[in-house]
Amino acid sequence: QVQLVESGGGLVQPGGSLRLSCAASGSLFSISNIGKMGWYRQAPGKQRELVASITSGGSTNYADSVKGRFTVSRDNAKKTVYLQMNNLKAEDTAVYVCSADATGRRYWGQGTQVSVSS
Repeated sequence: QVQLVESGGGLVQPGGSLRLSCAASGSLFSISNIGKMGWYRQAPGKQRELVASITSGGSTNYADSVKGRFTVSRDNAKKTVYLQMNNLKAEDTAVYVCSADATGRRYWGQGTQVSVSS
């Protein structure tokens, strides 16, 4: 099994920045074989959407709404995925959830609230 622990959420003003972190833990076998990791978000009344993802080799994918503002990265030694969020907008307000693919399934974190408001 894989457990995901997120940190870095909070309240920021429009135009501000946050960096989210999500660290994976579990059996040596499981955390040594993590494939794609990613960040999803869900706002009230909306479907969950993919924000950004990154493969074990470093290939990235972003939602159109965050391109140029967000950057996803990972540290394979630390088993951690990051999401650097710059120039935040009110529309970015949501619960952000990290994911990791391992042992033939997708694991999910508990989520962290990001609120952008003046």
